[in-house]
Amino acid sequence: MKISDLLRFSTDSLRRRKGRTALTVIGVVVGTFAIIVLISLGIASNAQNEAMLQSWGDLTQIQIWNYAYGSVGETPKLDDEMLETFRAHEHVVAATPFYSANNLNGNIYAGKGDRYEAYMWNSYGVDMDALQAMEFQLQSGSWISEDTNLGKKKIPVLVGANFAYEFQDTRKSYNSGKRQRWAGQTDALGNPVAPFVDVDKDKLTLKLVAYDNNGNEKTSEYDLVVVGVFVSDTSKHYFTESGIAMRVSDMKALEKEYQRLSGNKTNSSGSVMISNGTVMREQDNGYQEVYVKVDDVDNVGDVEEWIHDLGYEQTNSMTQIREEMQASVVKSQLILGGTAAISLFVAALNIANTMMMSIYERTREIGIMKVLGCEISKIRNMFLVEAGCLGLLGGIIGVALSYAASAILNNLGTIVALFGGGGVDLSGLLGSMGGMYGGMGGAISIIPPWLVLLGLGFSTLVGVIFGLWPAVKATRISALEAIRHE
Repeated sequence: MKISDLLRFSTDSLRRRKGRTALTVIGVVVGTFAIIVLISLGIASNAQNEAMLQSWGDLTQIQIWNYAYGSVGETPKLDDEMLETFRAHEHVVAATPFYSANNLNGNIYAGKGDRYEAYMWNSYGVDMDALQAMEFQLQSGSWISEDTNLGKKKIPVLVGANFAYEFQDTRKSYNSGKRQRWAGQTDALGNPVAPFVDVDKDKLTLKLVAYDNNGNEKTSEYDLVVVGVFVSDTSKHYFTESGIAMRVSDMKALEKEYQRLSGNKTNSSGSVMISNGTVMREQDNGYQEVYVKVDDVDNVGDVEEWIHDLGYEQTNSMTQIREEMQASVVKSQLILGGTAAISLFVAALNIANTMMMSIYERTREIGIMKVLGCEISKIRNMFLVEAGCLGLLGGIIGVALSYAASAILNNLGTIVALFGGGGVDLSGLLGSMGGMYGGMGGAISIIPPWLVLLGLGFSTLVGVIFGLWPAVKATRISALEAIRHE
């Protein structure tokens, strides 16, 4: 008996018993539909949670703070040598300090007679190659290479998208509304108000001002050459909005010059007060903070644990929040999936019952097949194929209904509006179905191809498994008794 014969006999048998077949298939449809839809809600929920975390910051990034409670302790020095250790890790793509010389007193001037002034308060020394690996973007200009040399006392910099609005007009009083312009400001006609300074064309002069031990003022000037402008992305860092990024070597050179002017050779260490009132003392042994880029979000936890083992306890990443979100979604899916599994289990029992009834009604047919010399395995396979067809047919219909339900859920707001429900607030419903924190505006239900294959495979497998015992029982029927059966 060929496979085509098995399929023909099985489908013919199902067609002869249309009512029973339909009722059995409906059970499989309900179970498959429930499982696919519930899993699709979980997939969409995870996708929205990932999108929300991505908006908070890079999921593959680890921040290392060089702070300690109370005294310094035994924390390793967070210097260039340690950065090379980080970069040597198999899962680390890049590592860079965000080095800020906190005791650096400098202002930036532009315009005729240094009319316009900006404070150098949001400036960092970074590894430019690492910024590119961390997917920082430039809206204009180019990145700074390590071998870039513009000449003596000329420093190449990258500035934030709205850095130009940091400049104030020093000819206006501090109380004047015309002293400063800000991003998004418009005139009476609604046109955007340009900043005082064009960072791409105007000359920018950095003036370091220090006072020696005798109170004498000493200054040193540098030209800041804007090589590129960042795309604003505060989830990566605030300097992309209105700050300055330069090479670490240039920041250290400015700090060294300032120390020479002031006669103070101490570094920029200090202390900060955290939320519970504990004072954390900045380490005196290296960079204040370092960012590490990991190759994959699934490796972040292992890399962060490795960094802890090196001696750096003050780290931060999205791993813990992400794991908590995923655990919450999985817990919800298990509860709802259990309910769906019960529906499929009931459908499986219906398949077993249908097959038992089919065998009872076809006992004489089975006996004739045995007398004619049909192999036992062929008889068993015929009933297994029939049970599998019940599961597959229910799975196909269940998948189709799942796609329809997914489309309805993803367009629920539009559908409600079409039927005159424009004033109905669906934010609570959409939020609860689309993610544990909701409100991201993404799809409520996502059905990837693998979920379709899983649904079809699972429904077919359930049919075969629960049709196995009836099929085996069919092979054990005595040929003579089966022929005498009415």
